[in-house]
Amino acid sequence: QVQLVESGGGLVQPGGSLRLSCAASGFTFSNYGMSWYRQAPGKERELVASITRAGGTTNYADSVKGRFTISRDNAKNTVYLQMNSLKPDDTAVYYCKVLYYSRPYWGQGTQVTVSS
Repeated sequence: QVQLVESGGGLVQPGGSLRLSCAASGFTFSNYGMSWYRQAPGKERELVASITRAGGTTNYADSVKGRFTISRDNAKNTVYLQMNSLKPDDTAVYYCKVLYYSRPYWGQGTQVTVSS
């Protein structure tokens, strides 16, 4: 079955960097676009970044443009989110998502906390 497993979260100071990974299994990874979402306490889940199946097109939320980079390695069935210049407002649980046969599948999430 479809499985997504996120990793790489943690506590980081403002201005720092983290790289999140999402390992996928149970489907042909290279055939599907992938997305990263985040959900902060008391807020709705929001789209952070997305990437097409071959990685040729990426899109970002305005709040992370120029700071975050989404990428993928189809040989490793993994999608990444490089996060630089982190701000306290980036604190959230980060999830990866795939739309498989019109149904969304989510990972369990990884916590990112930006604080001094």
